[in-house]
Amino acid sequence: MDQSASALSGQDLNLAIEPTLGQTLAQMPGVSSSYFGPAASRPIIRGQDGDRVRVLQNGLNTLDASAASPDHALSFEPANLKSVEVVRGPATLLYGSNAIGGVVNAIDGRIVDEKLDGTIRGSMGGRHTSVDNGYQTNVMLEGGWEGLAFHVEAFTRAAEDFRIPGNARTVGEQELNPLPAGTPEPNKVMPNSNLRTEGVSGGLSYVWDEGFFGFSWTEYHNNYASPADSDVFIDMSQTRLDVRGAFYRPLPRIKEISYRFAWSDYEHTEFESGMDNTEFKNDGYDARVEVKHEKIAGMEGVVGLQSERSDFFVGGAEAFMPPTITASNAMFFFEEVTRGTLSFQFSGRYDHVGVESRSNPVFGPAQTRTFENLSGSVGFVYTPNDEYSAAFTITHAERAPTSQELFANGRHVATDSFLVGDAGLGAESSLGFDLNLRKRTGWVTGSLSGYHTRYRDFIGQFPTGVMIDTDGDLIGDTPEQRYRATQAQFLGAELETTFHLLHPITSEEQQASTNLHWQVKADVVRARDASTGRSLPRIPPFHLTNALIFEHGSFGARLEGIYAAPQDRLAANEFRTPSYFLVNLSLTYRIIQGRTTMDLYVKGMNLTNEDAREHASFLKERVPLPGRGLVAGLKWSF
Repeated sequence: MDQSASALSGQDLNLAIEPTLGQTLAQMPGVSSSYFGPAASRPIIRGQDGDRVRVLQNGLNTLDASAASPDHALSFEPANLKSVEVVRGPATLLYGSNAIGGVVNAIDGRIVDEKLDGTIRGSMGGRHTSVDNGYQTNVMLEGGWEGLAFHVEAFTRAAEDFRIPGNARTVGEQELNPLPAGTPEPNKVMPNSNLRTEGVSGGLSYVWDEGFFGFSWTEYHNNYASPADSDVFIDMSQTRLDVRGAFYRPLPRIKEISYRFAWSDYEHTEFESGMDNTEFKNDGYDARVEVKHEKIAGMEGVVGLQSERSDFFVGGAEAFMPPTITASNAMFFFEEVTRGTLSFQFSGRYDHVGVESRSNPVFGPAQTRTFENLSGSVGFVYTPNDEYSAAFTITHAERAPTSQELFANGRHVATDSFLVGDAGLGAESSLGFDLNLRKRTGWVTGSLSGYHTRYRDFIGQFPTGVMIDTDGDLIGDTPEQRYRATQAQFLGAELETTFHLLHPITSEEQQASTNLHWQVKADVVRARDASTGRSLPRIPPFHLTNALIFEHGSFGARLEGIYAAPQDRLAANEFRTPSYFLVNLSLTYRIIQGRTTMDLYVKGMNLTNEDAREHASFLKERVPLPGRGLVAGLKWSF
């Protein structure tokens, strides 16, 4: 589908890399970060996060606990990725009914799918960050012989508490929640924001002319402090098995049959004052088969099946929901018919979802809910020539409520709330319109997208104004948040355009060694509860980025300014977030010697030491973005 999609790879990805995926992608149009400190943040796409944004690892579920809470980190390292794809709009249906907001696919290449006979290749990289005295190193090696191929990689990352421009807490937060007498306000350094992460992965493949088969085994460990509380840290580990393969041209009119499978054993423990307090576990799998076919009755596309299972457990002093099992099975298709300059595209998906809570002394007897979800889209793509294209799509999508939305009933410390689910919630449904215009060549290139999505029974987490104690009584100091369904509307637009000031972009390979570009990115989203007319909570404000990019041979430079407008459209019990303007400067240099390439880069971040806060973050009143800092790194590939 020719629509709202973006990708990061190569040197662009090296420069964008942050400890979390949310911060790594935060400068893409339409993408922001849930920012829960430097170790935990997921992407927010078009104002939506959590279970409505599907984060994939090589096309399959991450199978961790990151969607359950903003303080839970994703279970992979961005520095090891080959590329990251961000998909918005109707193509998200191919990846799940719970991908209404968008899809982020992180591709790491752990399973080799091409012949490497007699070839050894790899990379080594490292970087240092001054704002937190941090470092990161990674190494990768792969090769092959007579169809067999291997891939091994390892990484480590560590950082101390990061520096901030001034006080950690806003003036409003200080007045609302004063510290005990004699306790100084956190200043210049963000307490309890350190981290240490390491991982290792190995894969083996067999590749032949008509297909390939491979598997990889990954061990991941992350130990990070939570800036939400000065004495809380999380110790996370995951063991993951991935299997992937394909058959090329196995039958007449069948281009490819591909299959993927992932199994995960995930757990993390939240420690408070050195004592293990709460434990999260997620054991599950995700399996997917796709069949790509040639034109049949004028239609060309893909059909597939998908099956997922998650056995999710929360236990300990602050368990806020019972153990649950979520299982889903799905069928999906995407087809395209092209007539000259006009293409007609349509897709559909059926999901059968079952959510079961297990019997528990605290939460009561077992409960089971099942959902039958039907989603589909139709669209048109007009391509008058190689320079321009336009796409318009209408999408209907349905999403089953999560186990947390159904069965939560307890204090959630990370967000300082007492969560109460609703076991009677029905499926969430939406109707969306998506328009995308794209220009590929000339003095000006880029894309412009607009969308409008209306939700029926939009499931949100809303404050009730009631204060609860840890036992659920009505006298306490924790605000109650209830999951309930309402009517909602999302309206927004995204712009990404580049003015090529010295040479136009042509369909042929660029020959000029010196280039100067002016890049403009912008996005805006308005999201409101249609029942009350008020804005939904934690909706990102308008963002605008202007960048000058200079290229001369092996040298590159980028000077950018990032503006975030104040967020004045507020939900109930939400506070205004002021605007900020960040200035960043990066320099790159590439050295090529035979088969080896050395990429060097230096990046100055937040050069004016601005106090910047993300409105979409639960911690915006307590944790600012990092202050002024320098990043220096290199990557050697051979």
